[in-house]
Amino acid sequence: MNTNANNNMYTQASTEIKNLCEKCVQNSQIDPSLYGKHNVMRGLRDLKGKGVLTGLTDVSEIRQNKIVDGEAVPTDGKLFYRGYNIENLIEGFAHDGRFGFEEIVYLLLFGELPTEEQMEDFKSLLAGYRTLPKNFVRDVVMKSPSADMMNTIARSVLTLFCYDSDANDISFENVLRQCLQLISVFPLLSVYGYHAYNHYVRGKSLYIHNPKPELSTAENILRMLRPNKKYTELEAKVLDVALVLHAEHGGGNNSTFTTRVVTSSGTDTYSAVAAALSSLKGPKHGGANAKVVGMFDELKSTVKNWEDEDEIRDYLRKLLHKEAYDKAGLIYGMGHAVYSISDPRAKVLKGYVERLAIESDSMNEFNLYARVEKLAPQVIAEEKKIYKGVSANIDFYSGFLYSMLGLPTELYTPLFAIARIAGWSAHRMEELINAGKIIRPAYMSVCVEKDYVELKDRK
Repeated sequence: MNTNANNNMYTQASTEIKNLCEKCVQNSQIDPSLYGKHNVMRGLRDLKGKGVLTGLTDVSEIRQNKIVDGEAVPTDGKLFYRGYNIENLIEGFAHDGRFGFEEIVYLLLFGELPTEEQMEDFKSLLAGYRTLPKNFVRDVVMKSPSADMMNTIARSVLTLFCYDSDANDISFENVLRQCLQLISVFPLLSVYGYHAYNHYVRGKSLYIHNPKPELSTAENILRMLRPNKKYTELEAKVLDVALVLHAEHGGGNNSTFTTRVVTSSGTDTYSAVAAALSSLKGPKHGGANAKVVGMFDELKSTVKNWEDEDEIRDYLRKLLHKEAYDKAGLIYGMGHAVYSISDPRAKVLKGYVERLAIESDSMNEFNLYARVEKLAPQVIAEEKKIYKGVSANIDFYSGFLYSMLGLPTELYTPLFAIARIAGWSAHRMEELINAGKIIRPAYMSVCVEKDYVELKDRK
């Protein structure tokens, strides 16, 4: 092999791509003033952040304000699954000492809370589906392991299409069966994908632990992930609550909207779920919790006194001025597209995170997170013009929770997916049952008509 020739070829190709990219950028830019002129709501949001109404759903509801004298007044955020306040749902199963994720899956899919008998039957159904085709782990998951687990899961999901004799059947019964199977195997695809990467790329020991049918989703995740299969009851219960809080969040989030858009085309379940995974992978959607942990890692090494609020404020200002961490000008974990006064998910999760911090002797870090949660909205209000309040979102505490559980950052977004597949499935079913039309948003062309030029005359 001629190494120099190959290097020259790659350099030439790289230069050509760079030149073509410059041409692409030059000829694809749209005058920003045209968006205002034609009243285009970029990101399907108006200037005040309110979303454009594109559909109806009975799966969940987000409330962030109340009407007073005909005006919308911001309030503490509330989240409802099928009409039930998420805080009441969590209080219910926590009071009984039960794991709640499987119950929430049932509620989201079927619109009602299960009886004890229905719950036991449903858990048995999920446990029966919690298995992969013969040799699938060897032939698919362990081949070409990727550092990005979201791509690994998406590839596995698309490959499962090939193992399904009714893959293209979009009858309600078949789609429900497919959704339940995917809900059941997402933990396996995620954890096994990580172990394959950790072994073949990092050279670490390989662990493939089978799930146990009598365990909850949260328990099985920790059991399959850890070499010794051990975990405390509190660890599993807190992870279970995190899964419940991530399971659904309205039809307007990017990955759920993607699910509904792709579903409306009449495509198969595996393609719809793979599209949702690709959306969730984006750092603007599902990857924010890892960003929070990275930001705090730098904060902890930069701020000498974690109790000095002035020193913390200085670091937060540096973040906003693009002088710290990734220079993006953001305080990760703060603010939400919908909530302003508070994110109910962050409020609930914070209490459970504190309990785990006590058990794991991590209260110094928890107190630091709490100080940042208090100070960040103040600093943002001082430094930026904002149209609504800013509060901690669920990503602010979920990354810290995962780090206390010893979970690798590669699995942070997959854990989001393990939970959100429940919501995606409910929305896919709802779209198939009710819509009947392909979703086709309008785009206004601003292209200028041009006369054709013969090839020999082009310059």
